[in-house]
Amino acid sequence: MRFRAIASDYDGTLAQDGRVDRDTLAGLKRARESGRKLILVTGRELPSLRSVFSSLDLFDWIVAENGALIHNPGTGEERLLCPAFSPELVANLRKQGVPLSVGKCMVATVKPHDVAALRAIRQLNLGLQVIFNNESAMVLPRGTNKSTGLSAALSELGISSESVVGIGDAENDHDLLSLCGCSVAVANAIPALKLRADVVTGGSYGAGVLEVIERLIDKDNLG
Repeated sequence: MRFRAIASDYDGTLAQDGRVDRDTLAGLKRARESGRKLILVTGRELPSLRSVFSSLDLFDWIVAENGALIHNPGTGEERLLCPAFSPELVANLRKQGVPLSVGKCMVATVKPHDVAALRAIRQLNLGLQVIFNNESAMVLPRGTNKSTGLSAALSELGISSESVVGIGDAENDHDLLSLCGCSVAVANAIPALKLRADVVTGGSYGAGVLEVIERLIDKDNLG
């Protein structure tokens, strides 16, 4: 088996409008039954993910908060991969009235409030970066991204990144795809991601992921 694992983004890739359809869920089950490992790599916080997706147990590992933590649905283990969020930054932005979602490590807002976030990071002299995902802007420690989170999950599984198919749709998936042996952009992905991907699916969202799964099971090859 050349490709031993599939690492997929959630929103805009597996899910459309936050939901995964039945055919895609069935495809994920077939992928597991084929002996492959499944890793979900998302910018969402775990509580947010659980609120819209009840099938986390299909995955061997969850990489959440855009690489800041990993979670094993089978054992309940959860591990932070970077320092916790900055209380000073959160207080600064809330004082300005910036809408925020605060996770274990990640602080997220939406455009155009990324401007206020960047200004506060500079004023407070914090070692943080802003990563974009369509209209979302995620604040994380420098060097933390989907690639670093996926690397930690693959280490737990004992799988080489060359044996992984990575699937995504947006700006923050560049890091994910760059690590994987085969990179896939679904049909609805942003143009820049399609340009750098090895494969662009014919289907959008979950239909594109299902297309990848079926080709892997039938041929173990996406070429």
